[in-house]
Amino acid sequence: MRAAVTFRGNGMLELFDVSYEELQTTRSEELYKLRKKTFSDRLGWEVVCSQGMESDEFDGPGTRYILGICEGQLVCSVRFTCLDRPNMITHTFRHCFDDVPLPAYGTESSRFFVDKARARELLGEHYPVSQVLFLAMVNWAQNNAYTHIYTIVSRAMLKILKRSGWQISVVKEAFLTEKERIYLLTLPAGEADKQQLGGDIVARTGCAPVAVTTWPLTLPV
Repeated sequence: MRAAVTFRGNGMLELFDVSYEELQTTRSEELYKLRKKTFSDRLGWEVVCSQGMESDEFDGPGTRYILGICEGQLVCSVRFTCLDRPNMITHTFRHCFDDVPLPAYGTESSRFFVDKARARELLGEHYPVSQVLFLAMVNWAQNNAYTHIYTIVSRAMLKILKRSGWQISVVKEAFLTEKERIYLLTLPAGEADKQQLGGDIVARTGCAPVAVTTWPLTLPV
């Protein structure tokens, strides 16, 4: 078992979900600015940005967001869209995945990010914030009766997910260009997945085991 690492110890990391409407009255500007910083500035994605913010047609009614907050600042987030609504699989990347059957009841995750600078400042250099956000996705999915989450990822993100120990499955690989590949994945949200991800977080942070089982999540920093 990996030894627990001492972190800053002066706060809590809270992860919870909000609707699109709730987001608009609270943290939409902060979220969209951090997404622009992550996806446009750092990763160089071809996303539409305006006034220093990134948002798209899937930010709208019916969409939900996990927000990770520490000391009043947004550190990480991921977005969920029901599969019976327009989403990246059936719309943005339809030409890549239109032959993949999707369940009638399901959800897609997208715009997963961790703001690295804020995470280092607020959580410490070695806090497993990506792992915590993965666990939050599992706990959120279970709370909403989803057995799996569908998502499209880059090759770099695929490697991060595999290293996490989450038993993901590649549904289909597609080529955007000759050199750039993307992957449609299913992310399982069962008890074994919660135990795997949660157990790793307990081992690395020393938090109480019960703390990783709930939704919303509140974890010591």
